[in-house]
Amino acid sequence: MLLGQKAEREEPIDEPALVQSWHRKGNRNLTNSPQSPAIGLLNEKPMHAALKQWYAQPGDRFEVLVDGFVIDILRGDLLIEIQTGNFSALKEKLSTLVAVHPVRLVYPIPHEKWIVKVPPGGEGKVQRRKSPKRGGVEDVFRELVSFPELLSQPNFSLEVLLIQEEEVRRYDGRRAWRRRGWVTQERRLLGVVSGQRFETPEDIWALIPDDLPQTFTTSDLADAMKKPRRLAQQAAYCLRKMGVITQVGKEGRSVLYARADG
Repeated sequence: MLLGQKAEREEPIDEPALVQSWHRKGNRNLTNSPQSPAIGLLNEKPMHAALKQWYAQPGDRFEVLVDGFVIDILRGDLLIEIQTGNFSALKEKLSTLVAVHPVRLVYPIPHEKWIVKVPPGGEGKVQRRKSPKRGGVEDVFRELVSFPELLSQPNFSLEVLLIQEEEVRRYDGRRAWRRRGWVTQERRLLGVVSGQRFETPEDIWALIPDDLPQTFTTSDLADAMKKPRRLAQQAAYCLRKMGVITQVGKEGRSVLYARADG
């Protein structure tokens, strides 16, 4: 849990009643800005609304129009955006705002996830199981590839939250053949486990284990991080774009990297 933040919401995560509406109250207590009443709230998803409520502090303003963009939370002169989806959708918005405003991007990663399958028509037994996948802070590299250079800007910071979530799926036989017809209907916040804030490229480099060789390939990076090579390649791309590492040669067909200041 982040210092100074509110304690996570305690909810009985095994209750079937969760399926009905665990977070339909997600927008409660969020006061909109007078300049932009209800902007962005009509189509707000439960996960986004719940995270905004969890992150909020007294005096915050919500859904405020700044330089032509709607901002989730305005805290003094700090613009806070909560993004539960792809970073690519925010590239233009953040790149424009960070030039003149301090901006913080808040991104949740599922550390634990429960899958809920609601039967067609709401009839039948609801299925609920825990996913074996566990996300880590390093997974942020998957999205950070959209604008890694932004972390070099003094006005930009990134806050990653590890969360517990519930993913509700419904059956649609015409879609999602890879999931045998099950599509994600919504995501629900169960709790916030911890958080980590990144304000400089060096902060991101701190995610890389100390036992990484002085010169390394993405395979070496994957081994050190104990993550798939695909994620290591994304991490190397981000770190190179931030100026933290640089290409120093090749080892066979693989690119060799080293610390830029090494």
